[in-house]
Amino acid sequence: MMSREATINFLTLNCWGIPYVSKNKKIRMEAIAEKLSTEEYDIISLQEVWSIDDFQMIKTKVQEKLPYSHYFHSGVLGSGVCIFSKYCIEDVMFHRWPLNGYFHKIHHGDWFGGKGVGLCKIKVEDINVNIYAAHLHAEYNKEHDEYASHRVLQAFDTAQFIRMTSGGSDAVILGGDLNAEPQDLAYRIICGVAGLADACSNNFSNIGTNECAKNSYTSTRIARKYPEGKRIDHILYLCSPNFKVNVTNYQQPFPERVPNKNCSYSDHEAIMASLKLTDGMYKIDNIDIRESLQEAIRICESAMISVRYQCFWYLLAVFLLIVPIIWSMGLDSTTTSIGICIGLNIGRLVLTALLCYALFMSFIWNSVERNALKAGCLAMKIHLIQLTNRLSN
Repeated sequence: MMSREATINFLTLNCWGIPYVSKNKKIRMEAIAEKLSTEEYDIISLQEVWSIDDFQMIKTKVQEKLPYSHYFHSGVLGSGVCIFSKYCIEDVMFHRWPLNGYFHKIHHGDWFGGKGVGLCKIKVEDINVNIYAAHLHAEYNKEHDEYASHRVLQAFDTAQFIRMTSGGSDAVILGGDLNAEPQDLAYRIICGVAGLADACSNNFSNIGTNECAKNSYTSTRIARKYPEGKRIDHILYLCSPNFKVNVTNYQQPFPERVPNKNCSYSDHEAIMASLKLTDGMYKIDNIDIRESLQEAIRICESAMISVRYQCFWYLLAVFLLIVPIIWSMGLDSTTTSIGICIGLNIGRLVLTALLCYALFMSFIWNSVERNALKAGCLAMKIHLIQLTNRLSN
């Protein structure tokens, strides 16, 4: 039987394509499409392509070299995640995470994207490859990270999704903005639970992909503090017992500026890895991530306590809002002034809107978040028990 092998040139980039918000979006998206159409990539994973028009524009540009593509529709705006491939996409699936930020944090916007992990099954020269694409919740404040539990559960969900859908594949590749550096818990959970390796190994420089000093969108203050930036965009891979994956190249292929412009392609840097797949019999070692799972469980349990406190304060707000609404109704019979009546009605309307919001948050939203945290905790505890038993045998 002839040996099978193939090399995949894989690229991932967070395009920062938020309509009406991202700076120089039109110029940058067109430049990204032009760059992708002139280089030799086999599979491309893009994030933050929030406009379907931008996706269609890129699709048209790269059609000749990458004739197959898929956009993962989800949420209000779409997931922003899409795949372009030189090889036929045979099957697709999208798993939306149960915890996805907060709908009332409009300035953050993660909830509206309906984020999750997408899967494209691709056959590369008779080799079955599962391509996963993900964009985890952003970390807006490192010192007071209110989304730590969301990102940890998204990481565990992603790793579980990969474990449970990769059966029958010869190799797995995950590319995307994981919003986690190699030392962060979310990164350790994804790699440890799913058994993934990092394409940016010790053989290559540990280069930043976001908030880099060379990027035109990085503030001077951050550039001085973290000149190399943060490495939060990753290409991770996993081989089956019948295939080995070797990284033969890893780099940031885009120039620092868009040609003839004074802006970068995105506020993130694109990364590219060449992965060589070779068949044979290989041993896959179990990774001991029990400490990481225990830390993740503690974070989720702490978040559940916080959710209970939030529920109490929302219920208190409900009581405090009902009192003035009822009190204002008695004023209708004691006043004949049209101006005062209009003011009372407007005030009641505002208070009623706030009351509905507090009721929704206390009885519906908090229940959804609490149940998602419980489900994630239970799943992690089961995985921890099974991992302990496996490593002790």
